[in-house]
Amino acid sequence: MTIEWGWISDHAGDLTTLTLSHLQAALTAVLLGLLISLPLAVLTHRVRPLRGFLLGLSNVLFTIPSIAVFVLLLPVSGLTRTTTVIGLTIYTLVVLLRNTVEGLDSVPARAREAAIAMGTGPLRTLLTVELPLALPVIMAGVRIATVMSISLVSVATYIGDGGLGQLFTDGFQRDFPTPVAVGVVLTLLLALVADTLLVAVQYVLTPWRRQPGRAGRQARPARGRA
Repeated sequence: MTIEWGWISDHAGDLTTLTLSHLQAALTAVLLGLLISLPLAVLTHRVRPLRGFLLGLSNVLFTIPSIAVFVLLLPVSGLTRTTTVIGLTIYTLVVLLRNTVEGLDSVPARAREAAIAMGTGPLRTLLTVELPLALPVIMAGVRIATVMSISLVSVATYIGDGGLGQLFTDGFQRDFPTPVAVGVVLTLLLALVADTLLVAVQYVLTPWRRQPGRAGRQARPARGRA
């Protein structure tokens, strides 16, 4: 396969536009997925009988092929970016809802009880104790959902959207491999950069997870000198 490097430089502006469009669709879907999954996860965590129903429903939605989801949405939202975002949001809910519920489940009961004993109300306990302690698990879900959304945006090419996926269609139709290769590389780079940034965000938001490591490193030399 021969790559025509001149084509890349000639279409740098178009590639930038498609990359930004691709990223916008993916991140919008993840953000909407978070806004929907957080209250649903809290409800699922608090009301145990709903757990099986909501998690099961999200799993059922995930089994629907992505192209079918976009096609089913066409009568509602048409050939628009809205159709792409709604379809992607449906898929992010599966990962985000389950991970948020598991994160809340992992919070030690003693942490909640201590907050309640100090007179902290349920909402404040959720915001200041439960969600921060559940954040590592939630962020793992956000990372998976983000990478998944970035990869699925290309499927929306079949409804006239798709960001970098348009390069795949263009390359296949013209039997011209350069756009296809560029689209694959840019999609991979987007996923890699997004995941790296989310790891950095988690690192900043969870400083308490770094404390034991530093304490352990400081303690070991002391034991050695003893």
